[in-house]
Amino acid sequence: MLRPLDSGLLVVIEGIDGSGKSTLTRQLAEKLEHAGDCVVLSREPTQGPYGRRLRDSATTGRLPPTEELELFVADRREHVEGLILPSLKEGKLVILDRYYFSTAAYQGARGLDWRRILDENEQFAPDPDLTIFLDLSVEESLKRVCERGDFANSFEQAEALERVRAIYHSLLARRPGTVWFDARELADRVLERAFRVVVEVRSGRAPRNCALTGATEKN
Repeated sequence: MLRPLDSGLLVVIEGIDGSGKSTLTRQLAEKLEHAGDCVVLSREPTQGPYGRRLRDSATTGRLPPTEELELFVADRREHVEGLILPSLKEGKLVILDRYYFSTAAYQGARGLDWRRILDENEQFAPDPDLTIFLDLSVEESLKRVCERGDFANSFEQAEALERVRAIYHSLLARRPGTVWFDARELADRVLERAFRVVVEVRSGRAPRNCALTGATEKN
């Protein structure tokens, strides 16, 4: 979905569980606000009614794939109409912890056509100006999930995450405006690199490490 050239900036942070998305999203928003940007920070699924049903299903038992996808799309429509597009039209910098790439990767891993999922979402959801993908092996992902005191839920099983990661690699490999970070790097270094690339995009320059540059090899 195209937007006016004079609108705000949409930055999306993606990656499998344990890759540091939430930490980077929060710290990046704080750093950009300190630098003078008007930042809107959000995540998907949201805390709206559809998003809450999705979050509950992660622990109470996953819904059938098509029903789960319908909830993701409904949640995103509300998110786009109620927060993302209004914020962009006001010239704000919107940073999202997960977006429709996550839906394509995770639902695709359940057997749905991830290309069709992308097509459906791109009919109404604005394209990100920048997508930061935090790449991490599944082994390291599950190790981090355990170390932070969580147990791997139904969204975080090894075989499923391998499929998720493979789809992420396929759908983001040649996508314009995507930068790949090695999520094994120190968090402070990842933050500094992310801040620099947002500033580059904000100033109208293309990010220097597009496409596969800087990506880790898939295990």
